Amino acid sequence: MTGPITAGVDGTDESLAALAWAAREAVRRDTALRVVHAWRFEPDTAPEVADRDAQQEWVRDAVERAVATATERYPGLSVTTDVVEGHPVETLVAAAADAELLVLGSRGHGPVVGFLLGSVGQQVIAEATRPVVLVRAGDKASSEVAGHEIVVGQQGEPEDSAPTLRFAFETAAARGASVRVVRAWTLPPVFAYSPGSLRLLDEAGGLEPFERKALADAVRPWRERYPDVHVVEHVEIGSAGQVLLSVAGRAQLMVVGRRAHRTAVGARIGSVAHGVLHHADCPVAVVPHD
Repeated sequence: MTGPITAGVDGTDESLAALAWAAREAVRRDTALRVVHAWRFEPDTAPEVADRDAQQEWVRDAVERAVATATERYPGLSVTTDVVEGHPVETLVAAAADAELLVLGSRGHGPVVGFLLGSVGQQVIAEATRPVVLVRAGDKASSEVAGHEIVVGQQGEPEDSAPTLRFAFETAAARGASVRVVRAWTLPPVFAYSPGSLRLLDEAGGLEPFERKALADAVRPWRERYPDVHVVEHVEIGSAGQVLLSVAGRAQLMVVGRRAHRTAVGARIGSVAHGVLHHADCPVAVVPHD
């Protein structure tokens, strides 16, 4: 059963843009929209509603107004709203578990207590078991037009990137968009070569042909599953983050994979996802590996 598109809102311009993005995506995928706001009692945030029940009602009203503004153009869209008192990371990670994907604003601080900020947003991305899409305040529906691609990064073996490519192709099919699959490569040190890798490189005809074949092998099953989706296979020397950002200007959505790294202070996302999230102007989907 397909889960809802879930949007986390906190009153910021960024989260309102994320809500609008989520509503459009729910319509495209013919699924429900769930809107979640995590709140904690903060007497100093709104002194005029310092009572807990009054502040909860104030928050609920603000969220309902935001939902109405974002969804009034989609009268047939099924929408549910949950205002949950609790820790924002735990609330949003739990919401993501039941969702097709979770959509958040990327940064900012607004009048309803901005929880989707900085380390909180990154922690949600690191711990969520479903794709998380980050949307900036300036995002507009007009960016989702013909000619703007779904750009997705591919690394490693085909099975490593299967969840990321699946998400990119599903999204492209729903939008009638093309997919640009990007594989970046760098020159490894000489001592990194094993006899087996040298043999494979020799059979492929060199490093770049080897990378092109690896990309083609990873993309092949998705071409077959989505024959109507136009695909561009993009192989370029450089770091993965730099190569992805070099083509971000043509993207309506950037899709990257994620392996969470556990540290003493909690889970952290990898450097490629982190760099793309900070520097790409378009929405970015971060897809956890299976």
